[in-house]
Amino acid sequence: MARTLKIMGIHGLGDHRNSTWETDWRDAIGAAFPGHDQIDLEFVFVGYDHIFEGVDISAWEAAKAFWKLTRSGVRSVFGRDRGLVGDVSDKVKWTAGYVVAWLEDEAFKAATRALVLQRVAADAPDVILAHSLGSLITHDAFTHADAGADPVRRALGRAAYVTLGSQIGNPFVVGNLTHGRLEPVPVQRWYHLYNDEDDVFTAPIKLWAADNFEQVDTRFDIDGFADHSAVEYLCHGNTVESVWRPLAETRIRSRGFGPRAKSRRRTTGTVDRSNRRALLVGINDYPQEADRLEGAVNDVFLMSAVLQESGFPPDSIRVCLDERATADGILERLEWVLDDPQPNDQRVFYFSGHGATIPQYGEYNEPDRLTEALVPWDFDWSPETAIVDDQIFSLYAQLPYQTRLAMIFDCCHSGGMHRAGGARARGIDPPDDIRHRELKWDAQTEMWVPRSFRRLNADFAADADDVRDYFGADGTKTRLGRASLLRCEPEAAYQARKRRADRPVGPYLPLIVEACGESQLSFEYRHGVHSYGAFTYALATQLRRNRRVSFATLVKRVAAQLDELGYDQVPQVLGPKTVTSARIPWRATG
Repeated sequence: MARTLKIMGIHGLGDHRNSTWETDWRDAIGAAFPGHDQIDLEFVFVGYDHIFEGVDISAWEAAKAFWKLTRSGVRSVFGRDRGLVGDVSDKVKWTAGYVVAWLEDEAFKAATRALVLQRVAADAPDVILAHSLGSLITHDAFTHADAGADPVRRALGRAAYVTLGSQIGNPFVVGNLTHGRLEPVPVQRWYHLYNDEDDVFTAPIKLWAADNFEQVDTRFDIDGFADHSAVEYLCHGNTVESVWRPLAETRIRSRGFGPRAKSRRRTTGTVDRSNRRALLVGINDYPQEADRLEGAVNDVFLMSAVLQESGFPPDSIRVCLDERATADGILERLEWVLDDPQPNDQRVFYFSGHGATIPQYGEYNEPDRLTEALVPWDFDWSPETAIVDDQIFSLYAQLPYQTRLAMIFDCCHSGGMHRAGGARARGIDPPDDIRHRELKWDAQTEMWVPRSFRRLNADFAADADDVRDYFGADGTKTRLGRASLLRCEPEAAYQARKRRADRPVGPYLPLIVEACGESQLSFEYRHGVHSYGAFTYALATQLRRNRRVSFATLVKRVAAQLDELGYDQVPQVLGPKTVTSARIPWRATG
């Protein structure tokens, strides 16, 4: 006797009311699904375009929506060119406009949430397929308090959830929809189908804390609209093997869709040696002779020695030097550092080289903010060749709160001007075309003066020091390592949510140690005939002398040593107070 598998489909972006999407999905799944002779597929479909029809989005609002979704460097329907938008068409309204309108309109969100939850309770599907915006709508519904009602909770508890062509991991979406941190969905299993060729604001998801989550690589590159086809996702070979086949086999055996067992290390209060990883990056030989440094590679070997003295095994430390330290090379190795994190793990990312500040274009087609960046070997002042917070917070923002990640930067972001024969500064000055973005012509004085940039998230915090730490002295700068753009709610709402919660809220924040203040320079130091970063040399010295102090105390002692040596740089430390005030965990074990 054949068993029945009920599949609910929820469409994505674009107007589907006069399309063949239901037939297309049914045919694609029917052709790809194994076990036809033992399983009958039953389909139900949910559309919500009738709700969106009443939302009026002008061309200008659509353009602003486009910038909000692409400001963090994700791909778009306009391809991989991050330049200015030349044409805002109806397609943008039904893509970027549709997503942002839904995110920012509480009534729109509430209406779609109620629709989805009502249908899930009534139909009790075995599998829920959600494409594109449909994945945002369902994720919002399934993680909302309204999903706690018994009929919905029971239906979700036995269902498999499949997201495809999804924007859930897009930084703007994460900040506005999930308060900067994705939460597990209360389903039996969540499959996230990801295609890195899909240009409709999609993003991968790293959900380390959820045993029921699995991302499936479903890469395809086809002619047509943005590699966003639901049909291509649904009949992809990896979807068949990782989703349809396990569901078919489980359905044949029983009625449940229990999560696959995951191999997890047993977490204890003791950190063993295998739970430590470090990536150390140092760049001396930048392509431009004027940019070259002398001490960055020495810094890497010095830090490696100190970490090994502190209990990091040699094979837990990777280095990336000079021409190998490209933007892609650094980011690929960062994925290794942060892969499969567990509570109490110790991870370190150290960078020694140049820093820079980049003026970036925003929603008004003009520079609207400044961004701190690490300067890789192949840096050319474009977003693709920089290492900025937007590019790395997707790796660290979802870490388990108990994971110990330290990010240490021996560089500066204020330019590299220095006197001939004097100490070398670890920052570079922009070329004239980039510098032009920071300036405007003042007709009254007949001089070029600094441009006024837009303040970022003025409601971020009541404490002026906190705002400065995250957004710079004038509130216009995205600072490295803060994941600041993932926290979009006002300070009052954030604090109220913290008071209601029984655990930390918001994105994970690493421990950040910086060689100098926002407007200061980080210098090189000559130790006999060997060059080092002045900060790194002092840090290594103090770590060797003081292994049982807090990071806050350590940084104060490093600052005192630099002051004694006459360096005008004051190291900074930032992170949760429980981390900055706790004793440094890097001590030899065994």
